[in-house]
Amino acid sequence: MKMVYICSPLRGDIETNIQRANRYCWFAARQEVIPLAPHTIFTQFLDDNDVEEREAGIYLGLQLLDRCDEVWVFGEKISEGMAREIERAIKLQKPVLYYNDKCESRGI
Repeated sequence: MKMVYICSPLRGDIETNIQRANRYCWFAARQEVIPLAPHTIFTQFLDDNDVEEREAGIYLGLQLLDRCDEVWVFGEKISEGMAREIERAIKLQKPVLYYNDKCESRGI
């Protein structure tokens, strides 16, 4: 079974963005893949508002991205952290699929 990295915004309304990421994971699981949204995990013990802890979270997420088969990008806006994840996926030649907030393919 494929493991898919879920790439979506965190900053701003963190609580709402985590709820959205969980919905994206539910969608992905229904597509018979293993979804992985590190920002829903690492925010349990890292403070995204602390610069050092945010960087640690991004670093750990990128390490997980390296082990995933694909990256699925959700939402209309690409945040700074998301851009770093997408750049890493492209560098590693991993498929990057784009979806809107309603989990509909954006076909980019």
